[in-house]
Amino acid sequence: MKFHTFSGETPAEALKQAQQDCGENALVISTKQIRKKTISTSALYEVVVAVEEDQPTPIPKKPEPRAESKYKSGEDVLFSLSEAAKQISQIAQATGDMGGSNASRAAERAQNSEGIGEIKCEINKLADKIKLIQEMFWEERAPHRNNLAIPSEFSEIYKLAKTSGMGEDHLENIMNLTLEHMPVRMKNSSETIKRYFQVLLRKLIPVRMEAELPKGNKRVMMFVGPTGVGKTTTIAKLAARYSYIQEKRAKVGIITLDTYRIGAVEQLFQYAKMMRLPIEDVVDPSDFNNALSSLSHCDVILIDTVGSSQYDKDKLIKLNKFLQSSQLQIDVNLVLSAGSKLEDLKEIYKNFSFLDIDTLIFTKFDETKVFGTIFSLIYDIDKPVSYFSIGQEVPDDIVPASSDFLVECILDGFEKKRGEHGNAGE
Repeated sequence: MKFHTFSGETPAEALKQAQQDCGENALVISTKQIRKKTISTSALYEVVVAVEEDQPTPIPKKPEPRAESKYKSGEDVLFSLSEAAKQISQIAQATGDMGGSNASRAAERAQNSEGIGEIKCEINKLADKIKLIQEMFWEERAPHRNNLAIPSEFSEIYKLAKTSGMGEDHLENIMNLTLEHMPVRMKNSSETIKRYFQVLLRKLIPVRMEAELPKGNKRVMMFVGPTGVGKTTTIAKLAARYSYIQEKRAKVGIITLDTYRIGAVEQLFQYAKMMRLPIEDVVDPSDFNNALSSLSHCDVILIDTVGSSQYDKDKLIKLNKFLQSSQLQIDVNLVLSAGSKLEDLKEIYKNFSFLDIDTLIFTKFDETKVFGTIFSLIYDIDKPVSYFSIGQEVPDDIVPASSDFLVECILDGFEKKRGEHGNAGE
């Protein structure tokens, strides 16, 4: 084996140069700091790698022009260090495995078990050094985490949860719960930490499962919420789901109280016509029971309402009059956009809550990359979520809410989740 030495201002820079010059099959033997950082000079690190003698030396790549660092925060740098430590640990494991990998072939050619043992020892030392750097950096960033005392192995899950938009107080509570209840043997692996964190999050998300309507029972659902969150489209999706898609089909009727917007009324009437569903429009609370009576043959009645600003008290009071005038039990569903800020979601819920909200429905999953806000709202108000509207297509893009689905969106992103499921509405 041939040994090559590379240097850089950071271990990552030296490792990158080694990879460019020696290829991805090179084995890292050691890394050390040969010059400490001072006011006038930068630090200098040295990395030694080993390459098989009969392996052709790759043509060195031209150095890439310096660009702005892709790491924008301390958490990003820490996440990178965590990944580096994990990869080096995997290299150490591969070095000791004689199953035919590049590391195994190098060991066979060396024909010296003591030598390969030394290499593995050096790689383990490198992993330990990177973990030490990680821990030092993690401690330095402690004030930015409100001095939350958690191990550096939590850096990956902390970064994912924080960038998801989860409230700081909720993130701190969840981290403390994780530390309190997680078995000690699981705390040294970022993978087991992530799995445990996922399980804990799922248990904290209340979900109302979609259930079949008992024979002879009637379900009346009213959809309320701010303007533009997609109430009318959500009603169309659910109308199709209940009347055509579910195994046990229901007779569905629609009532619209949104007579303020001509376009919304026409859109809902068009949907009802396409699906051959009865529809009634109501202006005054005094006519509400007449409309309910007209649809008494229906198993499910869906009620569309005018979009109301959470600050428009007159419209909210009128909505409440409709509810109070009804002779039937009405299930009130607050429809919210997944892309709204946490502060706005809390304010909307606060001002709509006097309507006795039963469940939440979140729309526009395809228009945001941040889902921790949904968790934080649910965590705060302890109201179950019933459906997620994940796209624009009627009737496909709606799914019954599940804690698994939401947690995967929070930690892995909706695009990955959508890619796994294809058309998630089926």
